[in-house]
Amino acid sequence: MLFILTVIVLLASAQAKFYTDCGSPLASIESVEVSGCKDDAKECILRRNTNASISITFTPSKDIKSLVTEVHGVIMNLPVPFPLPQPNACQDTGLVCPLKAGTKASYKATLPVLKSYPKVKVDVKWELKTEDDEDVVCILITSRIN
Repeated sequence: MLFILTVIVLLASAQAKFYTDCGSPLASIESVEVSGCKDDAKECILRRNTNASISITFTPSKDIKSLVTEVHGVIMNLPVPFPLPQPNACQDTGLVCPLKAGTKASYKATLPVLKSYPKVKVDVKWELKTEDDEDVVCILITSRIN
């Protein structure tokens, strides 16, 4: 019995990661990397007065003309928008729009973690949306601002 319980715990912890796909109907997510986060971490530590970098590799399931980035901090189920220096996801991110269906794409961006942000546990909702406000990519990153 103890052996079975140990195996279950090990399998659950092996699958733990700092992000979840919160609904990416127009793409398959291949990988997500956030500066300072390890793949097996349960949460990311975002240090105030620094920049956090994110990299998302995905494959769209249909042609995409253009993308907009939206980032929210979700605290107690309340989404609070994070201001972005560049919301156009097709500019200065490594993406070349239009994106072709079935072709792997790599998105990279940097988000300033301002000194004025409170020290709090927060889920960061990172979305790439079409011009029609459809989610292409939606990632929820479990984080803590320190």
